[in-house]
Order: sequence, then C-alpha cells, then structure tokens
Amino acid sequence: MASLTYEGCNFFRQRLVLATLSGKRVKIRNIRSRDDNPGLRDFEASFIRLLDKVTNGTRIEINQTGTVLFYQPGLLYGGAVEHECCAQRSIGYYLEALIMLAPFMKNSLRAILKGVTNDPVDPSVDLIKATAVPLMKTFGIDGEGLEIKVVRRGMAPGGGGEVHFSCPVRRTIKPVQLTDPGKIKRIRGTAYSVRVSPQMANRIVDSARSILNQFIPDIYIYTDHMKGASSGKSPGFGLTLVAETVNGTFLSAELASTPQGQGDPVLPEELGKSCAKLLLEEVYRGGSVDSTNQSLALLFMTLGQQDVSKTLLGPLSPYTIEFLRHIRDFFQIMFKIEPQKPEDEQKGGEKVLMTCVGVGFANINKTLK
Repeated sequence: MASLTYEGCNFFRQRLVLATLSGKRVKIRNIRSRDDNPGLRDFEASFIRLLDKVTNGTRIEINQTGTVLFYQPGLLYGGAVEHECCAQRSIGYYLEALIMLAPFMKNSLRAILKGVTNDPVDPSVDLIKATAVPLMKTFGIDGEGLEIKVVRRGMAPGGGGEVHFSCPVRRTIKPVQLTDPGKIKRIRGTAYSVRVSPQMANRIVDSARSILNQFIPDIYIYTDHMKGASSGKSPGFGLTLVAETVNGTFLSAELASTPQGQGDPVLPEELGKSCAKLLLEEVYRGGSVDSTNQSLALLFMTLGQQDVSKTLLGPLSPYTIEFLRHIRDFFQIMFKIEPQKPEDEQKGGEKVLMTCVGVGFANINKTLK
C-alpha cells in the first residue's frame, strides 16, 4: 500500500488525524530542514505520543534529525488516557484533534490532559467547550458522557492546568442541513483570572459589556477566579465570548493576556473591548459554524452517512482551505462550494454554502453490543 507523501511542518495535525481516520500511511519529509534547529518540535512529538496512546498498533518512524516522519495508523482504541501536554502549545491544540477522533474509537474516551489551558495562540478549552460540543451534538454525537471539564487553569508559559474530556463512541454520523444560522438571541461568556487580582475579571466584563450592550440586552459573562492549587503556575487573565442564535448556532471569540515575560502587557479594559469587537466581527462573518470549528464540521460532513450534507459557512480560513485539500487526498471527497451573496448589508459578509455526500464512514473499531 503506497503512502501519501507531504513536505514541511505545516498542517501537521490535519495530516496525522486524517491518516488515523482513513487508515492510510503518511510520510512527511523536510520538516524544518532549512531551519537552524531542524526537525520536529517538542509539542509535535508530544502530539504523536498522544496519538500513540489512543491507538493500538500504530507504527511511527522518525529519522535521527527529526526531519522525516513515517506514520502508519493502528486501530483507534480509546479508553482512559492521561497525557502531559507540551507547554509550548495549549491543551486546545491537542483537544481539537481528540474531538475529531473520539467518536470513532473502540471504547469511550476518558482523557486527562495537563498543561496550558489558555494562551493567545490556540483555541482555549473554554472556547472548545462552548462551541465544539454543541456542534458534535448536531451531528448526533451526544448522550451520556460527552463533556469537557476544566479542573485547573494554567496560563502560558508555566501551564499547570488540567482538563478532563470524555466522549461516547458512535457507529455512524448523521448528515446535516445547517443552512440558516438565524438571528443572535443571547451572548454568554467567561472572564477568567489566575494569580492576579479577582478585580481584573470584573474590569474585563465591564469593558466588554460597554460595547455589546449597544446591540443586545441578554448578556451574561461569568467571572472565574481560580485560587491556590487550581490556578496553575503563571499569572494571566482573558475572556471567551459566545453568541448563540435562535437556531442553535454558536459563534465565538476570545482573547488571553500576553504570557508573562513575552512582550508588552495588556490592560483588562483593552482586552475586554478588543474581544467584544472580535465577536462582532465573527457575527458579521456569520455562517452556521464559527471560523474555529469550520474544519470539524467539514470532517463530520465527510464522514457522515451516504447522504447529502449542507452547511453555510463564513469566509473560509486558510486552515480550512488546506483541510479541504487533505480531505480530497485521504477520502477522495470533493465539496461543492457555492458563494452566497448577502441579501442586504445587515446580513453580514459573503458566505459559502458547502455541500457534499458523506463517505458512509462506519466505526469498525466499535464492538457491537
């Protein structure tokens, strides 16, 4: 069986996740071969170890310099897993991939991930909990045991956070028709602060509300101040905002403070206002899925039963565009992409209607009861 070959370190997770689901071998060459420090980074090695823990029979070969990786996936096994995530990237980096794999395992996944819960680079655990979990339920992945729980918060760069993720297994995924996002009915959010004054979170809430109150009355932003052992190793604060529509679409935005010792500090007031504006921008972009979860929705559409799925998305992010190319490589599925012009300016920016017929993916790992 020939393996798919790629060059470079970009879209590393996409390739390994899709290889694991499709059962195809992958060879990635020239990983940072021109860098002063060539080869895989620690966080990528940590990601490979996590994949190894949730699968059975996976074969991984890395050359001495770390510039060539050969990956032959095994069966998705699941069960109880504990993983110390590399502090260079947040837990969200690992959790996004686990969410894509978890429904197709042999045993229900119960993962404990330790490391950085919130940083300015990756989607935070709060954001994934607020947007990815409802999206999974839309595709029929629900029931007992689907939850993400933040036990301890850990800001970059020290980390020290802990997150529990559990997900039931599914035999198949149902097709969806997500073509009408609907109007925004309420905004919820979480302002968190660790190892700084609890007043920081209140200042973030006040500044975010000063902008959002002009648009909608139903706003509630929780303040989450963790103390002592549950506050991780580094100080910081941040805000996650989620707008919910009447049709059950969730659009999100978030910002975290600059990690300790890495650049200019940010004021809570500035952070609150900037995050509120980011949410308004996300609402303008619109669609039935927010820009963070575009690739997750497209993956579940691809793996759905052999029926037509449609989803309305805002402008596709560069990450999503590359994801579509990889889906074509691994599953031979092409999406029909139809640009949708807004009827009027109030409906937001241009959108695209994504249509595909699922591959009828069945979870071969799940044992029949």
